[in-house]
Amino acid sequence: MDRKQHIAIFTTASLPWMTGTAVNPLFRAAYLTRDGERKVTLVIPWLSLKDQQLVYPNEITFKSPTDHEAYVRQWVEQRTGFISGFNINFYPGKFSTDKRSILAVGDITEIIPDEEADIAVLEEPEHLTWYHHGRRWKTKFRLVIGVVHTNYLEYVKRERNGMQAFVLKHINSWVIHIYCHKVIRLSAATQDLRKSIICNIHGVNPKFIEVGKKKQEQLKNGNKAFTKGAYYIGKMVWSKGYRELLELLNDHQKELTGLQVDLYGNGEDHDQVEAAARKLELTIKVHPGSDHADPLFHDYKVFLNPSTTDVVCTTTAEALAMGKIVICANHPSNEFFKQFPNCHIYDDAEGFVKVTRKALAEEPVPQTDEDRHELSWEAATERFLKVAELNVASTRKPEKAPTKNFMSLSLNLRRKIEDAAAFVHNAASGIEVARKAFGAIPGSLEPDEEQCKELGLAVSKEKHGSKRGSRH
Repeated sequence: MDRKQHIAIFTTASLPWMTGTAVNPLFRAAYLTRDGERKVTLVIPWLSLKDQQLVYPNEITFKSPTDHEAYVRQWVEQRTGFISGFNINFYPGKFSTDKRSILAVGDITEIIPDEEADIAVLEEPEHLTWYHHGRRWKTKFRLVIGVVHTNYLEYVKRERNGMQAFVLKHINSWVIHIYCHKVIRLSAATQDLRKSIICNIHGVNPKFIEVGKKKQEQLKNGNKAFTKGAYYIGKMVWSKGYRELLELLNDHQKELTGLQVDLYGNGEDHDQVEAAARKLELTIKVHPGSDHADPLFHDYKVFLNPSTTDVVCTTTAEALAMGKIVICANHPSNEFFKQFPNCHIYDDAEGFVKVTRKALAEEPVPQTDEDRHELSWEAATERFLKVAELNVASTRKPEKAPTKNFMSLSLNLRRKIEDAAAFVHNAASGIEVARKAFGAIPGSLEPDEEQCKELGLAVSKEKHGSKRGSRH
């Protein structure tokens, strides 16, 4: 019997945490269901109160998954302008303070019933599978697509050491190969993975495109659309490009005399960034973080983004959508943005000074409808459906038993090796000592009694527990 294709999108974060893996999968779910041709379930982490207080900003917390779901739906519908038809399910998660990340607890494949286990999209597949213990994703789902968001190797190299980066590189490659049929890398800034496809499948909140249209209308009518100079917004940690930006401004203060830069962000290094900025002769003001859609950002003309740790920087795309001039490094993470005339790329410090002075002296190039479409979630969704080959996947039939020839024997051997690797990972991930040795949160093999109660799950009586089912 014909039925709608079901796509389950699993991700590693949720609003109100304003991180890329909370925002982008949410928009993806909304736009995949907009035409009504497929069924989509967004699967996001549920945190108990103590972890919510560590993660969510402005003291926002939720008493129940129902309250959390209402918040998420209201947020996305206010920004898209339409009512989204996707479902929201929750999996139990815990916040790792050392990794500054939410990690899944228990076998989260069980969140989707077997009869609906069609296509799974793992947003950050390495992150979702490092400590996965339970049903194998490729066995549960007919097609598993991994979307690689984060340049974990770069963060580890900066914050720890090369040996840990070497180990992480091979673990990432191992678990992604075991659990994913297809892998989409948002840019070449991510780890190179076998048989992966590079494609930016993210778009921008349509509110930013509306701002850009209004600014262009102002310029067309002879009005001054941009009354402020340069700014940067991002999580205020050194690895997000603040060190590089302050060094560039410090080394070229004479060439950039009169330049004023406003920095916006919250983070662990806020005080250090503020102290370093005060030492410069240039006018640099450090402000608390804010939503990039806030009107206070609309009048800035130039967005400075020296970061090279991003994969595809969301704020860069948003700034371009608002009609601003963007200045960023010649780096694989910015490859997608090079097609837009208002993106100015620099190779070195001298190039940074040149493009910055040029940007401050001129007005942005008017956007075309094609530019706006390319930045939109409509275009991003088109790119996703194309590279994921979901129309092909929906008609794919189960594989027949291979005939005994050289190619089939080779294929069987590869499958056996992969099956053996999956068996080893499953066995190791079920041993508490091994899990802790590789950085898992202690006691995360099964959800605790509190989370079972909050999510309506059956409380496991043994370590590997009885079967669980979710209300949400």
